[in-house]
Amino acid sequence: MHAANRIILTGTPVENRLSDLWSLFDFLNPGLLGNLKSFKTFSRTLQDDAAGYGRLRQVISPYVLRRLKTDKSIISDLPDKVEMKTFAPLSKKQTVLYRGLLSDIEDILETSEGIQRRGLILSSLMKFKQLCNHPDQFLGTGGFDEKHSGKFQRLREICETVLEKREKMLVFTQFREITDVLHDFLATIFGRDGVILHGSVAVKQRKALVDAFQTRDAYIPFMILSLKAGGVGLNLTEANHVVHLDRWWNPAVENQATDRAFRIGQQKSVVVHKFITQGTIEERIDDMIEEKSRLSGDVIAASDERWITELENDQLMELFRLGLS
Repeated sequence: MHAANRIILTGTPVENRLSDLWSLFDFLNPGLLGNLKSFKTFSRTLQDDAAGYGRLRQVISPYVLRRLKTDKSIISDLPDKVEMKTFAPLSKKQTVLYRGLLSDIEDILETSEGIQRRGLILSSLMKFKQLCNHPDQFLGTGGFDEKHSGKFQRLREICETVLEKREKMLVFTQFREITDVLHDFLATIFGRDGVILHGSVAVKQRKALVDAFQTRDAYIPFMILSLKAGGVGLNLTEANHVVHLDRWWNPAVENQATDRAFRIGQQKSVVVHKFITQGTIEERIDDMIEEKSRLSGDVIAASDERWITELENDQLMELFRLGLS
């Protein structure tokens, strides 16, 4: 493309991997970040050399003009956004199952390698996430008794506050299979139905669901959304409470989802709850991502879960271990 000047407008310079940033600068200023192979090599070193984020920020900062919705000089009439980590304890049933899963993984890790090992780790991460949500999701059984899940109990507390103020909320999960369960649980608290939006919902039906939720004629108190299907392209400003029930561990993806409510047109302060199960892998990975975000200055601290598969066995077991102190 021949052009005297080149400009890129993006709300998410890095979503899944740092090479996203390289692609942008290869268009803007070819060669600034080297070739793709050398940049990928540099990206891998950041796991052990976090100071590299600072060097990268120095190189790209002259070419970046960043504007945040939270900057009142940019958008003066947008309400505040309050983000908080909502910690939930493991129930007794979750604790027993967590220890059993930990023991199984430790045994298998010793005898696996290569692609098989990476697949095992990603599968284990998924199991831990399911277990932290609710033991019945992990086991594939019915019931979903509230007392067996710390997250369900914390979710009830938030819902009761929303109901008392007659406000609305969004609940994001990456698991399609529990959207119906969550809907039924919340419906018992609010005394009325909400709506569900996931990847299987037809495009035409999505618009009808959004319109119904956005209207003030009838009180639809909550919407359950799968993170990928409901995380972009929707205007849901009638909600001013956002719950991330399980974590995607990618700040860019979570922020995009939160912005369904925190956007122009929002009239109330938005409260965002990021659920974390205490003493589990959820808490430790959250700490690691917070550190990455701090060091990178948000250049850019997006990531997916594949970096976890590169850890040594002892590092993995430290990540997975159960801390109940």
